[in-house]
Amino acid sequence: MPHVLYTDKSSKFPLSTSVTVMASLKWFALVLCLVLTACNNQASTQTTATLEVESSHSDRMNIVSPDWGNAATLTAMGHVPIATGDVRVWDRWVGSPKLPASITDLGIRYQPNAELIAQLPVDMVIDNYFYEHARNLYGDVPAESVMFAAKEETATWADYTEPTRELGVLIDNPKMAEDYIVQSQKDIQLASQQFQQRYPKAKKFAVVQFADANNMRMYVANSLFQPALEQMNRELVVLGKGNQWGFVPIRMGDLAQLDDETCLLIIDPLSPITRAEIDGSLIWQRLGYGNTRCVGELPPVWIYGGMSSLVSLANNLSDVSLKGGEVL
Repeated sequence: MPHVLYTDKSSKFPLSTSVTVMASLKWFALVLCLVLTACNNQASTQTTATLEVESSHSDRMNIVSPDWGNAATLTAMGHVPIATGDVRVWDRWVGSPKLPASITDLGIRYQPNAELIAQLPVDMVIDNYFYEHARNLYGDVPAESVMFAAKEETATWADYTEPTRELGVLIDNPKMAEDYIVQSQKDIQLASQQFQQRYPKAKKFAVVQFADANNMRMYVANSLFQPALEQMNRELVVLGKGNQWGFVPIRMGDLAQLDDETCLLIIDPLSPITRAEIDGSLIWQRLGYGNTRCVGELPPVWIYGGMSSLVSLANNLSDVSLKGGEVL
């Protein structure tokens, strides 16, 4: 295309412009317009997506649970409650899962702080019969009871899966609960395999928690140790029928009734003073735990917890160091 010359009389230099240059400028303007439009559309899409996420987050139910069993299972599922009780001693008695720093401490579980509760944006309270006396503190907020406990004399896997599903329904996310149950069973099976590789001969266990150097609770068939060990293809050995809390009180000398093939599991916490008194006990020395009999000490697990306690127990057992006896 031939050039068209334009002369500016006020200048001694001619200004040379072409039709092709003009066409190029038009195309550049068009492309720039398209790019800006695309950017605006992308920004609009991102804004819409952000709003959708925020809307989804805002739809998440704010749960308060004074009960550690429900609070731990909800946390492990991925729906952390906004508040629970006695957070300051959680690690000492519950251990796992860890609570986020953002969670609010309600104070004493059995007597929550009423003024603090009134300031929380609570959608629902999930407790059990042990905490129903405090429901008047929540005003008009709905409260639901979910209990992890044996329905018969022997605790079963279903006694823990069914309440977990109840939690899923209450938080309007049944799939979250179902996925957690499936993953929990996989985690327990993995822990079982790891334990089998380390201690293939250890099949029978008695589980105790010391109150003092001479008195302890032995956890029996209606405790969470029954389904946890059963899932790991291990046997829980007991000395008597338990109370509604899943244990029978015994004295140290009663441990002599256990056979030499039964490994004794001691659940923490165990104070340094009690530990020293046990080590110095003539009865304990005669029993031979750590020498002729097998013994192991496990980190804290919430005895009255839900599915998360079963998983924690299995993981703790897979890492335990057993001492003494012929089963090692």
